[in-house]
Amino acid sequence: MTQPTSFGVRSMIAPLRRAVLRTPATTGDFASAGWPKDPDPELLLRQHADFAAALRGLGVDVDVLEATDDAVDAVFAYDPVFITGRGTIVLDQIKPARTGEPAVLAADLARLGVPTIGALNDGAHADGGDLLWLDQHTLAMGRGYRTNALAHQQLTRILAEEEVRTVSFDLPHAGGRDEVLHLMSVVSPVREDLAVVYEPLAPVPLLEALEERGMRWVAVSDHEYERLGSNVLAVAPGKAVIFSGAPGVVADLESAGVDVTVVEADQIALGTGGPTCLTRPVHRT
Repeated sequence: MTQPTSFGVRSMIAPLRRAVLRTPATTGDFASAGWPKDPDPELLLRQHADFAAALRGLGVDVDVLEATDDAVDAVFAYDPVFITGRGTIVLDQIKPARTGEPAVLAADLARLGVPTIGALNDGAHADGGDLLWLDQHTLAMGRGYRTNALAHQQLTRILAEEEVRTVSFDLPHAGGRDEVLHLMSVVSPVREDLAVVYEPLAPVPLLEALEERGMRWVAVSDHEYERLGSNVLAVAPGKAVIFSGAPGVVADLESAGVDVTVVEADQIALGTGGPTCLTRPVHRT
């Protein structure tokens, strides 16, 4: 692994300078982790490698970490930790198949030169997918089945040390405890004035917060939401990556002046994770 010259993240849309990905595990209990079927191992690895190549082609310095044996969800590297302007906050994941991931990823990041600045404990549980920067001084936090109120309290205290304000948004029951629903499942900022939103599951106060910041959004249809159309990774303002299967979202983004890169990832998508889920930003500036 190479050493980053710098790190720090306080935005969802600032140019993505460096990111970490995790090679997919090709063995493990996919069914118990909620995958509807086992992926094709060769195609899974190829699609992940193609995704990494696409990010590099867009100017992102990418470190691809080794697979974590039998940890099939570990490919979704955004969730186990959260990186701020000061370093890594180690989260505590409540999903049984993911409980070992935070410590492993935090150790990998430490070897890459990203210091650990805090960790959730004493019953505080959170997934990174529920943590979304509204601006460099404001973090939106989803409250749902993967992220609890105690985590919100602890994150608020940790982030206050770098003058970040947190805002909590309750998520709906939707498909229940066993369905992955994160805040980032329903909203993806792509530019200072534009986001992608699945309105039926978006908290109204969150939409109001976007409006207050002068943001409009591309509305995602029910069909394209199921194809992860609301999960869009911004690699720079107005430059985004999306999985294939949501042509309506792509067309609307391009009409709004966004440069969209579409990648094939049907095997990765079996785990109900899109481009943002795969990518742990290390440095945005």
